[in-house]
Amino acid sequence: MALRDLAQTHDDAGGDLAIPTVAAMIAVLFAGSTVLTPLYIVYKQQFGFSQITLTLIYAVYVVGNLGALLVFGGVSDVVGRRPAALAAMIVAIVSALVFLFAGNVVALDVARVLSGLGIGVGAGTGTAWIAELLPDADKSRASVIATSTNFLGLGFGALVSGLLAQYEPWPLRLVFIVYLAALGVVTILVWRTRETVTKPSGLGQVSMRPRLSVPARIRSRFVAPAVTGFGAMALVGFYAAVAPSILAQQLHETNHAIAGALFFELAMIAALSIVALARMQSSTAMLAALALMIPSAVLVVAAQMLASMALMIAATACCGVAAALGYRGGLQVVNEIAPRDRRAEVVSSFFICCFVGNALPVIGIGVVSTYASPVVASLAFAAMIIAFALVALGFGLRQRR
Repeated sequence: MALRDLAQTHDDAGGDLAIPTVAAMIAVLFAGSTVLTPLYIVYKQQFGFSQITLTLIYAVYVVGNLGALLVFGGVSDVVGRRPAALAAMIVAIVSALVFLFAGNVVALDVARVLSGLGIGVGAGTGTAWIAELLPDADKSRASVIATSTNFLGLGFGALVSGLLAQYEPWPLRLVFIVYLAALGVVTILVWRTRETVTKPSGLGQVSMRPRLSVPARIRSRFVAPAVTGFGAMALVGFYAAVAPSILAQQLHETNHAIAGALFFELAMIAALSIVALARMQSSTAMLAALALMIPSAVLVVAAQMLASMALMIAATACCGVAAALGYRGGLQVVNEIAPRDRRAEVVSSFFICCFVGNALPVIGIGVVSTYASPVVASLAFAAMIIAFALVALGFGLRQRR
């Protein structure tokens, strides 16, 4: 009787609740990557590390992302969606536990790597799972659901963390207790969601050999989406890692809730942009993102130089739209130009560009701000974004002729 009830529970979760459950999994995983955004300043004060160390703590997260992409990218195709998703959730729980009891920089680095690994496996698994759960196997709709819930998770992770850090006790502990509770609930729901891989195999069948390449005949067409993805994720990385320090130092705003709310603004605008502009042609979305990156970068620097919160809010809105269109448009263009038999390799190469964009410029800002002023570091960042955007615009417009 108990086994029959359990089977019925699985069937129920595989129905109306299946897609919301997988979407919630993606959101809660990504929330773990921005929970730290309002806390970086607190950690910096309590542990006494430099701005370079702060940006490295942020950037090391990409090591986990790359590990997931290069080694475990196709694991859910072999072992099944549910086992891979549960593994990702367990890794996220371990990461949150390490954060909860962290007492030094090494613990923060370990937790960030684990967070990146869990997100890397869970995001790919969840996107494929949603596509298979949709009645008409609408992969474009699955992409919209996955990317929008991605940004929802990023936004709520930062917002809730900032509110708890500012207005409740134990700023470096309570948020992870709450996050662990959310992970636990979603893990149970995932365990109850039906499998969509018809004949899953064991881990022994998983290939651990990375496959990354861009065929020679599409390399010139790959430049624009690759640079767009790099720039879009660089903007997200800037806000997730550096914006709280800018608020505190240049805008004299030390409220942790404001730091969380600023990233929440970026993420919500990005999520809404993905949904509202879902029908925009992929190449148009990509080129619009590249054009928007230029005023976004200018507004960010202007907000710092003028110590203007109004300009910072405007810059954040512009960055949110640019990041959304850049990520979605770039990914769709890559899917369109990639040969069918090598699509996974080309898409993986695109994601590598995104991950590098998310981490490398942030590290550069940390280094430059140590030896110069934060404004000079932001000027260098803005110059890089503008230069990359102009190059990618040139390649993109040439391909449209």
